[in-house]
Amino acid sequence: MLKGLGGLGDMAKMMKQAQEMQGKMAQMQDDLDHIMVEGVSGAGLVKATATAKGELKSLDIDPSIFNGDDKEVVEDLILAAIKDAQAKAAERSQQEMGKMAEAMGLPAGMKLPF
Repeated sequence: MLKGLGGLGDMAKMMKQAQEMQGKMAQMQDDLDHIMVEGVSGAGLVKATATAKGELKSLDIDPSIFNGDDKEVVEDLILAAIKDAQAKAAERSQQEMGKMAEAMGLPAGMKLPF
């Protein structure tokens, strides 16, 4: 189709690849909204669920931790569970981006988005 145009054919191919990559990135971002990770603290007494993007979706607190004047302990457990969920979300997001980079033939360890 573009044989007589020399380097322009390569440019058209590159543009098409760039568009495909943009579409894959958009799909991956959408997928990250649907991948759930769970952070826990207090041996499972507090659980925080977040998307792979780090958006907190739910918090589950075992009622047994509400005994006495343990307000500070409960707050610490909640924060620890949320931080754990956020760390797992960041790790999962990087894993998904690594898979995408590998599928695109990019070098291992290359960070996406560029």
